[in-house]
Amino acid sequence: MHVRAVAVTTTALLGVALTAPLSHARADEAAGDGPVVVAHRGASGYAPENTLAAVDRAAELGFRWVENDVQRTRDGELVVVHDESLARTTDVEEVFPDRSPWKVKDFTAAEIARLDAGSWFGPEYAGARVPTLEQYVHRVEHNHQKLLLELKSPGLYPGIERQTLKVLANEGWLDRRHVAGRLVVQSFDADSIRTVHDLKPAVKTGFLGTPAVSELPAYAEFADQINPSYSSLSMSYVSSVHAFEGPHGRPLEVLTWTVNDADTARRVAGYDVDGIITNKPDVVRDAVD
Repeated sequence: MHVRAVAVTTTALLGVALTAPLSHARADEAAGDGPVVVAHRGASGYAPENTLAAVDRAAELGFRWVENDVQRTRDGELVVVHDESLARTTDVEEVFPDRSPWKVKDFTAAEIARLDAGSWFGPEYAGARVPTLEQYVHRVEHNHQKLLLELKSPGLYPGIERQTLKVLANEGWLDRRHVAGRLVVQSFDADSIRTVHDLKPAVKTGFLGTPAVSELPAYAEFADQINPSYSSLSMSYVSSVHAFEGPHGRPLEVLTWTVNDADTARRVAGYDVDGIITNKPDVVRDAVD
């Protein structure tokens, strides 16, 4: 068994992070020897993604790890939302019909706070809001959850790495207990993850993608996890990743995404992945248990 991210009790918001040996997280979730199951954008198969309701639904289902996406508003507030545009998951086209293409970066925090981020998913979620990062981590903490936080499109938001770390520090998420087992920061942007590592070496980091095996030594200098799409995975690739040690002296971990059916969950679990990121965490848990 490879060293995996430690699971320590925290509260839940709309994001989850893996920062301690995953074997401990598995024990916390009574998941046996299977991979850690991470609720993608919260339990987004059952509640509107990246909302506090999705974090709460993950908690109700018994999941400690949640994943979220962080972007920045025009006036500098960090908010939890996946798409660069607000159009898919809010009523922004109705509230601000003349502001196409409705980019997150073009709206103030107060304007985004007016938007309904739940009705698109179902009438029972009408009035759900796009949470700020502070609101999100408060909820995660309240729910005793852990956070896998993605910096979304960091090239659009210069300095978002330092700003995100500042918010996390202000909210108590950079103390020893959190960084030891409750927080991972990830991105598709390798330079962004390297920046997070340089700014706060204690924080566990993950790269979203499938680097060539020949490139893994370079990634191992600043990333603790290599987190690829399940469609790009093979047993040999996972084994190759595990052969390298990350910046904290432990074997690199592999968390794969986004797996929503039992057959795929069993297949990737057979590759010895450390975690599975999913919109339907209960389906994956039942499959791999």
